[in-house]
Amino acid sequence: MNDSLMIAGKSYRSRLLVGTGKYKDFAETRAAIDASGAEIVTVAIRRTNIGQNADEPNLLDVLPPERFTILPNTAGCYTADDAVRTLRLARELLDGHALVKLEVLGDPVSLFPNMPETLKAAEILVKDGFEVMVYCADDPIQAKMLEEIGCVAVMPLASLIGSGMGILNPWNLRLIIDQATVPVLVDAGVGTASDAAIAMELGCDGVLMNTAIAHAKDPVLMASAMKKAVEAGREAFLAGRMPRKHYSADPSSPTSGLIGS
Repeated sequence: MNDSLMIAGKSYRSRLLVGTGKYKDFAETRAAIDASGAEIVTVAIRRTNIGQNADEPNLLDVLPPERFTILPNTAGCYTADDAVRTLRLARELLDGHALVKLEVLGDPVSLFPNMPETLKAAEILVKDGFEVMVYCADDPIQAKMLEEIGCVAVMPLASLIGSGMGILNPWNLRLIIDQATVPVLVDAGVGTASDAAIAMELGCDGVLMNTAIAHAKDPVLMASAMKKAVEAGREAFLAGRMPRKHYSADPSSPTSGLIGS
């Protein structure tokens, strides 16, 4: 089945995107990402060395750009100006790389997105030639505004970053999905494989996660589970689930031609 994820004109086999933070070391990072099957890996420019610190280990030695699509993100930024400055630095470090993940946070406790600053940064970045995937609130109006600005993907949270609370807002996600003409990916809140499957069954185009894998007791095994969950959820969405029938049973075995009838 040819069912590729298309982002900014490029095709990807995997619909699972993963972060690179919170692992015990780079070796575990690479092992988990290999197990996940992810092709797009996101990197917090403010927290991870990808060449800006010459005397520190470089993540790109473990995750080479010729093997993975590196998605620099603005984790830790609380203003549009900081986010724009961070991604311009990333573009220099990655030789003109345009695909980025924008996130502008509202506060350090909830890590909920600051949407006015997010919209401001998105507009600047798109005009500056960036291909912007954007972390946003589960607000269908603001998600549509981001799409109209020119973002190549919208990424609403399912629940708070790092919470592991799963899909708390399925109705809002469906509203965003139903109106979108760009990919919609759940970003934040996934805790286990069933959460990822539910996101995909709702019709999301993909799922991005970090903590759910990195903070599992066995990150590599969890990465493998997440890969399978995203694939199963996508297949279930494409297959089309049976309708729910309240107060009505429909036996799977035939009721005619039974012995004695």
